[in-house]
Amino acid sequence: MNYQETINWMFNQLPMYQLQGASAYKKDLTNVHLLVNHLDNPQKNLKCIHVAGTNGKGSTSHMLASILEEAGYKVGLYTSPHLKDYRERIKINGIEISEDFVCDFINKNKFFFEANDMSFFEMTVGLAFEYFAKEKVDIAIIEVGMGGRLDATNIITPLISVITNIGLDHTQFLGNTLEAIAYEKAGIIKLRIPVVIGEYTPETKPVFLAKAAANNSEIYFASDLISVNYDSDLIGDYQVHNKKTVIQTLAILNSQKEFTIYETDIKSGLLNVAKNTGLKGRWQQLGEFPKIICDTAHNKNGLEIVMKQIQKEKFDTLHIILGVVNDKDLDEILPLFPTNAIYYFCKPNIPRGLETSILQEKALKYHLLGNIYDSVTEAYIHSKNNATNNDFIFIGGSTFVVAELPLNKGI
Repeated sequence: MNYQETINWMFNQLPMYQLQGASAYKKDLTNVHLLVNHLDNPQKNLKCIHVAGTNGKGSTSHMLASILEEAGYKVGLYTSPHLKDYRERIKINGIEISEDFVCDFINKNKFFFEANDMSFFEMTVGLAFEYFAKEKVDIAIIEVGMGGRLDATNIITPLISVITNIGLDHTQFLGNTLEAIAYEKAGIIKLRIPVVIGEYTPETKPVFLAKAAANNSEIYFASDLISVNYDSDLIGDYQVHNKKTVIQTLAILNSQKEFTIYETDIKSGLLNVAKNTGLKGRWQQLGEFPKIICDTAHNKNGLEIVMKQIQKEKFDTLHIILGVVNDKDLDEILPLFPTNAIYYFCKPNIPRGLETSILQEKALKYHLLGNIYDSVTEAYIHSKNNATNNDFIFIGGSTFVVAELPLNKGI
């Protein structure tokens, strides 16, 4: 199979949470243990930082990778989901895995995958581990897909575990309380491996403390640090918390004596995250007149911060392009959106995309008014045609909405 055929096979024949939702979630690690044993356990040859959390884990992972790259290391970066191309999930020093490596890996192991009903995510984790091991990366930043305790990445023994924060997301899988979700995320805390907590609440802190104590792991609460004054090209307000998490993680890494990261590396790395890693979709500006911003925030915690940031902007009229997936709790997120905006309701082009008529009707309940459009692109074009130079356009509600935008340039 060529690259496109390989990707189509992965997407269409195997369960994948992005497309299918609950039916793709597996509640044990049996398959991934089978897989890494089949691959001769490449993860055992990797030095890793493991990053979990409800929000911010992608930005945190990319910041860490950028700084370590500036420090001169060969850095593997595994994240999910991708926006444009599957290969965005697996990078070394910002360069995506080659199409040939993906094809060779799948073709070589296809019989094993089929025989053992491997999920899309399990295969991708195995691919990342094998690629990083063969390329002999100095360190790999491994982002959890969902949860932590039962996530396919949770077979590594990292140098440091990182949990950015806890919010109510994926409650159908992880539990419907902050304590329950914290318990799942805390599942990445390993025996005598230090853990960094980015943010905590009265409900989540005891969970983290108990899990760290049970594993004899030193625990660090990054939000208790003195204010961190580093600029970054990732300019969303929420990045303040992520930067604290990153700085605390690097301080521990330095103390372990295996890696050396200088102040200049931190400053340069934070200023060049997008350039070094290719990260997109985090308060990313696509246009200036009118100002156009997109953001992948999609749950209550993330959207609260983004909506507050929008209100800090100066504009004549606010235009919001909004689309969501069909398992989103609209009564939780729609009240966060401003009523003084023109809405462009659209459906992300995936099976899980929520029909625009349903979204429009539900939004009306919260006095969010606008028209429906057949696609993200159509909504985007109409918003630009309607906006003046002094207006503000925001696009979001789902990672999959942002994925359909022209992210390399404003058009």
